[in-house]
Amino acid sequence: QVALVEFGGGSVQAGGSLRLSCATSGFIASDTYMAWFRQAPGKEREGVASIGRGGTTGYADSVKGRFTISKDNAWNTLYLQMNNLKAEDTAMYYCAAGRGALWSLRSSNYNYWGQGTQVTVSS
Repeated sequence: QVALVEFGGGSVQAGGSLRLSCATSGFIASDTYMAWFRQAPGKEREGVASIGRGGTTGYADSVKGRFTISKDNAWNTLYLQMNNLKAEDTAMYYCAAGRGALWSLRSSNYNYWGQGTQVTVSS
């Protein structure tokens, strides 16, 4: 069983940066991939970035070139570096883990979720 806890959310002005962290506990299998999702009030949860065990990554079009997902070698911590933040990035951000060889931005592929950390960007 895997437990996930997010850190690093906060309030920032548009154009600023934040770095989110996701601390993991429990066994991470070799075919496990991880991702960051976000959900704004009144909107559906959307995948923003994902990384596979082998380092393959994928990003939502809205964050390409601005966000970077990464992990440490032991998969103890997952990161999301967010640069050039926009007001549209305001949301609750969630860390997630699932089983697969590559990466996925589909929430249905994930069965472990963190509690979320709030990111607020002022325009």
